[in-house]
Amino acid sequence: MTESLISGKACEPVRVCTLCGERIDSPVFARMGEQCCCEACLLKRVQPGAGPNDPERAPSALAEALAELLDAREQETGLHSKRVACHTLVLARRFTADPAVLRQIHPGALLHDLGKIAVPDAILLKPGPLTTGEWAVMRRHPELGYQVVSKVPGLAAASEMVLAHQERFDGSGYPRGLSGKEIPLGARLFAVIDTLDAMTSDRPYREALAYDVAKSEILRLSGTQFDPAAVEAFVAEEATLRAMVEMKCHATEAP
Repeated sequence: MTESLISGKACEPVRVCTLCGERIDSPVFARMGEQCCCEACLLKRVQPGAGPNDPERAPSALAEALAELLDAREQETGLHSKRVACHTLVLARRFTADPAVLRQIHPGALLHDLGKIAVPDAILLKPGPLTTGEWAVMRRHPELGYQVVSKVPGLAAASEMVLAHQERFDGSGYPRGLSGKEIPLGARLFAVIDTLDAMTSDRPYREALAYDVAKSEILRLSGTQFDPAAVEAFVAEEATLRAMVEMKCHATEAP
């Protein structure tokens, strides 16, 4: 990334995004020379390189639309699905520069929880702990999501990532109990990013935790929940990820 993140005060005269024209309500945003852009446009710049009218980008465009619907149903704030997809790409680019591979990882991360559309609201939005039976329903969402995404032409690898996003490096995950490199690379990278975003986001039962708290937990779980190579990439990209998380954490504050 060539953009740098700056305090909103440094760009005080600029109140709209140079790229989309929308008002910037966050005190932290991306700077491109003397211009600024909002978080949504910054995330777009991290996506795989196909242009907006490129037919190869059609599957990702569909994935983005579905992810927005899912975030709305789950009452997510901000840009959760787009954020974890783009943050996963930050790690993925340390392993490959192949646009075809990146164009599978991006929608795979975007649609990781698509199967939750089939989970009843009483379970999905339940404020308290789930019962054993409710967990059994919830744990079906990777397979349900896979059944949908695997039918979309051009998203075969992305669908495998959806199916495997709850697997753990030590084999204790679900639905298939995969371990190590049996788990698709994109899913191994996503697992780190999903934990980072979850820990640094507000939840009904707690406020967002600091980046360093999330980092410590991810390092602790390297080799068990997470692929050590994915954790190494996470550490190597700390400056970029920390800045992007900081932008998210300020997104609801007044300018």
